[in-house]
Amino acid sequence: MKPDSRETAKLARQEAILNGPVFSTMMRLAVPTILVLIAQTLVSVAETYYVSFLGTPALIGVALVFPVWMLMTMMAAGGIGGGVASAVARATGAGKHDDVNALILHSVVVAIVFGLAFTAFFIGLGEHIYAAMGGSGEALSAAHEYSVYVFFASVPIWIVNLLSAVLRGIGNVKVPAAVTLIGALVLIPLSPLLIFGLGPIKGFGLAGAGMAINIFYWVAAIAMLRYMASGRAGIQMTFVSLRWPLFCEILNVGLLAALGTIQLNVMVLLVTGAVGVFGVDAIGGFGTASRLDYVLIPVLFGIGTAIVTMVGINVGARQIDRAKRITWVGVAVSVVFTEVVGLLVAVFPGVWLGLFTHDESVLVTGELYLQIVAPFYAANGILFALGFATQGSGYMWKMFLVGTVRLILAAGGGWIAVEYFNVGQAGLFVIVMGSMVIAALMSVVIDRSGAMWPKYNKQSPSALRTVRY
Repeated sequence: MKPDSRETAKLARQEAILNGPVFSTMMRLAVPTILVLIAQTLVSVAETYYVSFLGTPALIGVALVFPVWMLMTMMAAGGIGGGVASAVARATGAGKHDDVNALILHSVVVAIVFGLAFTAFFIGLGEHIYAAMGGSGEALSAAHEYSVYVFFASVPIWIVNLLSAVLRGIGNVKVPAAVTLIGALVLIPLSPLLIFGLGPIKGFGLAGAGMAINIFYWVAAIAMLRYMASGRAGIQMTFVSLRWPLFCEILNVGLLAALGTIQLNVMVLLVTGAVGVFGVDAIGGFGTASRLDYVLIPVLFGIGTAIVTMVGINVGARQIDRAKRITWVGVAVSVVFTEVVGLLVAVFPGVWLGLFTHDESVLVTGELYLQIVAPFYAANGILFALGFATQGSGYMWKMFLVGTVRLILAAGGGWIAVEYFNVGQAGLFVIVMGSMVIAALMSVVIDRSGAMWPKYNKQSPSALRTVRY
C-alpha cells in the first residue's frame, strides 16, 4: 500500500470510529480478532492432539503448564495489552501524534520487562509450581521440560501481543489478525515436524512443541518490530527518552486489567475446590460445564477490544456521549450472544456435555450447573462489555472492585456455604450465579453514576482536526 493510501485508510478508520455507524464499525473491528482467537484455540487443540501420541505423562505435563501459559497470554493480550490499546486510542483521539509514536517504544519496554519476569519465574521455579499443582514423576518432568521451552518465548510473546494492542488502539485490526493467522498456519505443521521428525529431520519429542512456539514468536516479534519502525502502519516507533507519565498511561489501566484476569482464574480455581467437596465426579462435571465459559471468551474478547478502541478514541476526542452510546451497543451485542448460548445449553445441556463425557455421575453435576448458571450468562456479557469500556475510558478501578466483590461472593461465600452450612451443589451454583448477577448490576450502577467516565461532556472544537495528523 502506498503512503498516501495508508494515510487515507487510517483517516477513514478514525472517521468511522468518531462519526460512523456504531454497530457496523464495531463489527469490522471485532470480527477479525474473533476469527484469529478461534484460530489460536484450534492450534492449541491440535498441539494437545499431537502431544497425546507421546503418552499420558507428556499429556499431563502439558495440562499442568497450560493454565499458567493461558494466564500469561490473557495478561499480555487483554490485561497489559488492554492498557496499551487504551493509552494509544485516547492519545489518537486527542490528536497527540508524538505520544502515540512514543507509546510504541514504551510498550516494547513493558513487554520486555514482563516477558523476562515470566521467563525467570517459570523457568526457575516452574518445577516447584507444577509439583504444588499435583504433578509428580514423569508427568512433572514433562511439565518442567515443556515449560522451559515455552517460557523461553515469553519476551517475544509479550512483544507481539503489546504491539498488536498498539495497532488495535488506532483501529488497525488487520495486521494483528494476519500475524496470528500466519502463526496458526505455521505452527500446525511445524509442531508435529519438531515433535516427531520427518525423514532426516530428527524429532525432539515434547521439547519440539515448545521449540515450534519459540521459532514462530521470535520471528513474529522481529517482523512486528520492523513493521512498527518502518512507519507503514501510519505510526512509527521512535527512539525517544522514556517518560514515566506514558508508562503510567499504560499501567494505570493495564495492571488493573491484568489483576482482573487473575481474579477470574482464582475464582474458578476456588469454586472448583468447593465443588471438590462433593467428589471427583462433581469436579469433572463442573469443569466440563464451566469450560463453556472459556469458549465464549474469544467472542467477548473480540467485541471488547473493539469497544476499547472506539471508546478510547472518542474519549480522547472528548465525545463522551458517543463513547457511552458505543459502550451500550457493545453491551447489547454481548448480552444477545451470551444469553442465546446460555439459554440453549440450559435447555439442551447434553449437547455440550456429550462432547466430552457420557459418564452419568459427571453429567449430573454438569447439567445442574448449566441449568442454574447458564440462563444468566447475559450478566457475564454485561461484565465483559463494561469492563472493556472502562479500559477505553481509563477509569476502571471501580470495575476492579466489582470483580473483587464477585470473587468474594462466589469463592468465599460458596466455600463457607458448603463447608459450614452443608449447602448442596445446587445451592453452591446459585451462589455462583448470584455473584455474577450482583456484579453485573453493580457495574451498571457504576456506568449510570458517571464514575467510569471523564468529567467533561462536550466535544473539543479541535478534536476532529487534531486527530487527523
